Amino acid sequence: MTTIYLIRHAEAEGNLYRRIHGWYDSLITENGFRQIAALEQRFRDIPVDAVWSSDLYRTMTTARAVYKPKGLELHTDPGLRELNFSAWEDLTFGEAYHFHREEMALFNRASPAWRAPGGESLAEAGARGERAIRRIAEKHPDQTVAVFCHGTVIRQLMANVRGMTPEEWPTLPHSENTAVTCLTFDGEELRPVFEGDASHLPEEITTMGKQRWWRRDGKAEDVNLWYRPIDWAREQDFYLNARREAWTATHGPRIPFRGEDFLSDARRHLEQSPWGVTVAMVKEEPMGLVQLDQERYREEGAGYIPFCYVAPQWREQELGVQLLGQAVSCFRPLGRDKLRLRCAPYNDRAQHFYQKYGFTKIGEEQNSRVPLDILEKYIGYER
Repeated sequence: MTTIYLIRHAEAEGNLYRRIHGWYDSLITENGFRQIAALEQRFRDIPVDAVWSSDLYRTMTTARAVYKPKGLELHTDPGLRELNFSAWEDLTFGEAYHFHREEMALFNRASPAWRAPGGESLAEAGARGERAIRRIAEKHPDQTVAVFCHGTVIRQLMANVRGMTPEEWPTLPHSENTAVTCLTFDGEELRPVFEGDASHLPEEITTMGKQRWWRRDGKAEDVNLWYRPIDWAREQDFYLNARREAWTATHGPRIPFRGEDFLSDARRHLEQSPWGVTVAMVKEEPMGLVQLDQERYREEGAGYIPFCYVAPQWREQELGVQLLGQAVSCFRPLGRDKLRLRCAPYNDRAQHFYQKYGFTKIGEEQNSRVPLDILEKYIGYER
C-alpha cells in the first residue's frame, strides 16, 4: 500500500496580489515562507521515501519543507501543474469579475460547462492531476510519497477520487495554502484518509483566513482591483490632487508642493508607456494610482515606482499590496528582477507597509528636497 501526502503550495503571488495564476510561474510570498517553515515542522517526524512536485516555482519551493530536511531528491511532473488558464493568465480577479462576469460565475460554481479561454476545463485539469498521482504512486509501491500540487487540481482530482458527479463539485471545500490531504493507493484504487488539513498553520499566517471569497456565510466580498491607463486629458486633476494629498500627509504644509514637477514626471512616464500612470479601479470607481518609470534603474535590472497611492476612503483594507502586484506584472516581462521606490524615513505607515511586503532599505536619495530612503524588493527567481 502506497501512502501519498498531497500538499498544496504555500501562499504565492497570485494569492496575495489577487491575480489568476495557473501556469504563470509566480513566487512564494514572505508569508508563504512562514507557512513552509510550519509545514517543515509538521513533517519533521513523518517518514517520507520520495518527494514530487509540479514543475512550477511555487510548488518546487514549497517542497523544500520536506525534501531538503530529509536529504531527498526533488522529482517534478508537469502533470501536477495548476489548471491552465491560458488567455486569463495573470489577469486580476477584479478584471475577470468586471469584464467576464458570466464566465466567472460559472467558474465560481465549479460548473462543468466552464473552460478557461484557450485553456482547460475543470474536468480536464482534474483528470490530468489524477493521472499524475497514479503515475507517481505506481513508481513507489509500498512507500510514502509527498506530492506538491495546486488548489484547483487538488480539488478536482479529489472529486474523481470520491466519485462525485459534476453537480456535486460546488460542495467541495477549498484548501488552505500548504494544506495536507492523505491518500492510499493499492495498485488500483485511490482512497482518501483525510483532506485539506492545515492544522500546522497558526491563524495569523493562514491565507484563506484573511479572505472571504470562499465563504458561504453572506459576508462581504473581497475587494479585487482592475487597472487601466490614466485618461490624462480628463484625469490630470485627479492625479495632481492625489500627489498633493500624499505630499502634505507625509511632509506637512511647510515644505512647498511643486505640482508642475510631478506633472512633468508623469508626462515623461506616459511617453514611455500608456501604463506609466495606471489607475486602480474598484468596479467603476477609481481608488488609487501606481506610477511606473521604465528607464530609471533599468541598467540595474530594477523597475521604479515613483508613486503608489490609495485614496483615503479605501485605506485600512490591505489593498495597497495589489498595486505592488500590478507593478510586478508590468516589470517582470521587461526582465526586471527588482522593484525600487523611495519613501520618507518618517513616513512610518508607508515604511511598515513596504517592509511587510519584502522591501528593504538599500540607500538614501541624494540631493533631494526631503529625506528619502531607497527601498528595494527582489522579484526574480532564486539567485
